[in-house]
Amino acid sequence: MSDTDPILVEIVEGTLASVEREVETAIARTARSPMIRDAHDFRAGVHDRRLRKLTGRSYSALVQPVVRDFPLETMRPGDVYFHNDVYLSEGGIGHLPDLCVTVPVFHDGEVVAFVQAFGHHDDIGGAVPGSMPGHARSAFEEGLMVPPIKLWDRGVPNEAALRIMTRNSRTPESLAGDLAAECAACLMGARRLGELFARYGRADVEACFDAIIERTTATFRRELLARIPDGTYVWEDYAEHDGVDPPRLHAQRITLTVDAAAEAPLLIDFTGTSPQAKGPINHAGDYAGGVFLKKWLAPVLRNLAATPERAAELDVNEGVVPLIEMRFPEKGTLLTPVFPAPTNARTFVILRLLGVLAGVLAKATGGRMPADQETIRYTGVYGEDEHGPYLMREVLGGGSGGRHYADGEDTVHVVPDSRNIPVEFAEARWPLRVERLGLAVDSGGPGERRGGLGYDKHIRMLRDAHYMSIADRSILSCWGVNGGRAGRPFRVEVDGVEMDGLVDDHPVKAGQIIRIRTTGGGGWGDPLARDPAAVADDVRDGKVSPQGARDDYGVVLGDPAATAALRSRLAAERGPAPFFDRGPGFPRLAGGRTSADVDAPD
Repeated sequence: MSDTDPILVEIVEGTLASVEREVETAIARTARSPMIRDAHDFRAGVHDRRLRKLTGRSYSALVQPVVRDFPLETMRPGDVYFHNDVYLSEGGIGHLPDLCVTVPVFHDGEVVAFVQAFGHHDDIGGAVPGSMPGHARSAFEEGLMVPPIKLWDRGVPNEAALRIMTRNSRTPESLAGDLAAECAACLMGARRLGELFARYGRADVEACFDAIIERTTATFRRELLARIPDGTYVWEDYAEHDGVDPPRLHAQRITLTVDAAAEAPLLIDFTGTSPQAKGPINHAGDYAGGVFLKKWLAPVLRNLAATPERAAELDVNEGVVPLIEMRFPEKGTLLTPVFPAPTNARTFVILRLLGVLAGVLAKATGGRMPADQETIRYTGVYGEDEHGPYLMREVLGGGSGGRHYADGEDTVHVVPDSRNIPVEFAEARWPLRVERLGLAVDSGGPGERRGGLGYDKHIRMLRDAHYMSIADRSILSCWGVNGGRAGRPFRVEVDGVEMDGLVDDHPVKAGQIIRIRTTGGGGWGDPLARDPAAVADDVRDGKVSPQGARDDYGVVLGDPAATAALRSRLAAERGPAPFFDRGPGFPRLAGGRTSADVDAPD
């Protein structure tokens, strides 16, 4: 690393980031489906010939399954590879709607890098529109499984494969358009990277790749991991239902061992994770040494940076992989499912793991980590209008957790750059009217730093349709930490009838209203310590109700003396605030217990 020209390293790093962004921009501008074009539920990534991820603005799938089945020496310019098979993706694909395109980059006739894109597509077949049956018991119900194949051969598309895929999709035109956009964008990105190698030479560019990755390793070790005291810490969190069995606690446990002197300072052991579920909440994470999960979880560590500004500067590339060792339980758990266990709602597990790592780090660092954030939920409707069958599906965000330095963010999404579908577009395309889209008052967890608020969205159907959702946190809440309280859970009503989180086909009559409230983030710190002026501002801004100000924060608006007296009384009645607050839904699934055995600080 010391022998590499630092100026050239900056040029190469900037080019990689530019290529990644250019690929994503091209896909967004040319794709057909609302999920890709408008919701932006896709990612691009750049990898070297050693299969290491070089870019860090976004996460991506893996190149390992492609190279496993198609050795580098067999690849040719113009080749495009495709796969979506969860169990043959080495852990890089979580559910079948995530379709992955990989393009090799060539210099002097040899593969020197890869450009990849993968995203969530509208429909790839299966038992229900959208390919996410909430009550699936087998992967065979979830859609078309495609192991790594050569989708383009030296610039010529494999029309037979494309015809098979579009024939299995309820939205064939959108699927074909999205795949064409992704293939073209990745081929463009491969040309851009080829120009980088042609300009500076393979040896120097690959030396820069090494330097970029080594710098990430050194930075994370020095600035982030050094802030975690050596020791062993245990915590767990839960998915609440799997779509098949009655709601119960499906545990995801992390035992974190920190040894600053070790080659891999962090040992993450998932022993204690619950058995694989009958329904589709499993995630096949125990492949390729857990390399995908290492890069997926590592962004949580950025919360340990000295300042939020510094955290935002830290990319997550392959440099984080040597710092983490993972140990998985035997086959047959939520993280080690056995084929053909269904996986379409694996977000309940993989996103929960972000919170589990944050929770165990909160125990290790005296509460420095943020409270729990929202998770992905898919809501939507399908039916027929004057143009034929349609599918509207949306990934609505929610509130992020309060932090030691700031409140949580309102209506954000854990997936980078993803967004809700604009109301004007939705109303023009589908037979519905959005009658309200705003913040869900009081949804953020009370705290010295309040949790972010979720959405409050009301949709009136103009034609008969069916409502569908894949959503967690409808019973359990986003937990509060360091004395903060839990946020409010996800809730949907159709014509006044409350829905479960996993719904495939609930009928909605024309004129009926679907009311959606997404999750609020957990609070950080004792809400009785929040500045009364900040509470008053929240009431003025419509984020907290006057009743919430009084009950949750002990604030009597405009009366400091009454506020002091009320806070004193509430503190005496409550006693010490718990380190973790899991919310009122937890006792329902935990036999009346208000906390888990692992919740007490170590």
